[in-house]
Amino acid sequence: MLDPRPLVRVTVDPGLVPPVGEWPYSVPAVSALARDGLELETLTVLVGQNGSGKSTIVEAVAMAFGLNAEGGSTGARNSTWASESPLHDALRLVRGGGAPRWGYFVRAETMHGLFTYLQSTGPGQDFHARSHGEAFWDLLDSRFTGGGLFVLDEPEAGLSFDAQLRLVALLLDLADRRSTQVLMATHSPILASVPGAAVYELSEDGMHRRRWEDLAMVDHYRRYLAAPERYLRHLLE
Repeated sequence: MLDPRPLVRVTVDPGLVPPVGEWPYSVPAVSALARDGLELETLTVLVGQNGSGKSTIVEAVAMAFGLNAEGGSTGARNSTWASESPLHDALRLVRGGGAPRWGYFVRAETMHGLFTYLQSTGPGQDFHARSHGEAFWDLLDSRFTGGGLFVLDEPEAGLSFDAQLRLVALLLDLADRRSTQVLMATHSPILASVPGAAVYELSEDGMHRRRWEDLAMVDHYRRYLAAPERYLRHLLE
């Protein structure tokens, strides 16, 4: 039986890994990816501090799959500033034999440019006339259909608590569709809690699969919400 996942596994060609210490391989999580590869489940979530390599990895996977670096589908050609790492050139993808090669990439830092590109390529929604969160949902409602690989980089930007819960529901709906897969990087403990997801924590120790309740960010949010004054007094001092 053919594997319905668009993307089964990601590895790095050892012959294309530069000398030790060269970015982005100097990032522990990227080094771990180069060493061990990464198996992608139907829902795969990467979490970690700023600079831990989340966006670098999801960007590289999206580009290696054929998606545009600044967001969009496999056919998008929008570009404002080339800032992506060379990691995508070294990635080797194991694709599912029965899966579509279509996908969509949404990243928080380039959504304004993506909206401009979509409006310039033909008639459609006026994304810029909407709030960030409303435009985000217009995009998902119109593009996240059918099967394929859906890559999201910090989609919680601009989303309220309720909107993040709505996104969790959408992720579960995507997971129920045949030949559909989600790879997401996030700082949100809400989005990371999506049931059934394989959650990887990226840190100075590399990249390790964790239970949601054991994630450092979940612990930090719990502690802060329970007693914000314990954190704030250090800032105020």
